[in-house]
Amino acid sequence: MMTLQIEIPPTSKSETPEEKLEFNWRQCWYPVCFVRDLPLDRPYSFSLYEEPFVIFKNKDEQLVCLTDRCPHRAARLSDGQVIDGKIECSYHGWQFGADGQCLHIPQLPADAKIPVNACVSSFKIVEHQGIVWMWADENETAVDDIIPTIEDLEKPEIVIIDYMRDLPYSQSYFIENVIDPAHIPISHDGVMGNREDAQPLEMEVIESSYQGIHGRYKKIRTPNQSWNLLDFIAPNLIIYQIKIEQRGWFGGIALYSIPLGKDKCRILLRNYGNFFDWKIKYAPRWLDHILLRNKILEGDLQLVVQQQAQVERLGKNLKEIYLPLKTSDTLVLEYRKWLDKFGASLPFYQGYSSTKNMSLDDLKQNLTSQDRFLQHTQICSSCNQAYQVTNQLKSTFIGVAIALASGAILVDDYPLKIATVSAALVSVGLAVIAQKIKIQFERSYTRH
Repeated sequence: MMTLQIEIPPTSKSETPEEKLEFNWRQCWYPVCFVRDLPLDRPYSFSLYEEPFVIFKNKDEQLVCLTDRCPHRAARLSDGQVIDGKIECSYHGWQFGADGQCLHIPQLPADAKIPVNACVSSFKIVEHQGIVWMWADENETAVDDIIPTIEDLEKPEIVIIDYMRDLPYSQSYFIENVIDPAHIPISHDGVMGNREDAQPLEMEVIESSYQGIHGRYKKIRTPNQSWNLLDFIAPNLIIYQIKIEQRGWFGGIALYSIPLGKDKCRILLRNYGNFFDWKIKYAPRWLDHILLRNKILEGDLQLVVQQQAQVERLGKNLKEIYLPLKTSDTLVLEYRKWLDKFGASLPFYQGYSSTKNMSLDDLKQNLTSQDRFLQHTQICSSCNQAYQVTNQLKSTFIGVAIALASGAILVDDYPLKIATVSAALVSVGLAVIAQKIKIQFERSYTRH
């Protein structure tokens, strides 16, 4: 059995008896985006439990994170621009530095002092293992050592495939979904799983504490199956680990998430391993996204959206609604019970027998629940760039086809006319191919 290679050094809380420990959602690191998806030339906005934040770079190219709300008239700072390492509000031009203090107000007389309360809160932000992390509490309380670290990611032979998406449901429903290996053969049949492989699982909770859940599972249809480790690292990470010692293979799937709001979370999915073939290793990131990752996420996206809606419509706790099986739902129940025990500080959550701020009154009909373009293409630097190039190529090919067709009309030489028409048809064909690729960045996968 392999050992979980996640470093989460104990904090001072570890000296406190378990029953007295409290989980503080503010004293945690939250994954915002992959470093490679952070824009270089403009502010980047995101939210945490509905609270808006903005990220930009100062003069020293260091990341800065501020509350995304100008103290003047509550405009979004992220709608502005960065000038000389300061972020400028696009409404009246107020400028703010790395510590959130206002440094310039165009409307003030030259001899007037900037008001003391003309400031916004700043938050510590760091880059770690290719991910931008934000500390949600005061900067002085930040503990860098408790950012989840996966040791395997530091090994030179590891290949990493990153994928990011915004999902239209609560983070707790995402974690429930991915801590549940039993749904994969059915929900992702033909894409990642095979429904013929659906079977009872032997599942165990090895350890559960305020820091998370350490579990394992294995299939029982075939004798002598090895255990698979499946862990929840509170509050933002689910990790599956793979190790085949006979072949020297190791790797895993890390599923980071951040609660953007009550009905919205962002996931940062990372596949890593030393066993990928050259086609996966050297394929463009966007190609992997349109051929596989989007389809996997969309395989059960609408199911989870409707699941949350059904629960909230009923207005009951999950203990009254769910009919769990020991051979499929053990880790799901353990996670929901973890929220019962440690989730009191969270702005909202859905536990197994308790709930907080998740009522029917707040339920919204999400009309863009499967909008691939908004949820992924716009926030993925690789797919966004490929989409722009594909769109431009389509327009270029159409223009060339029109020009060639027009030229063919004016040409008297028959062989040249045939060649011009043929070239126009080729351009049309290329435009059709570009359109088909473009659609892959826009249109969601639908299960049949």
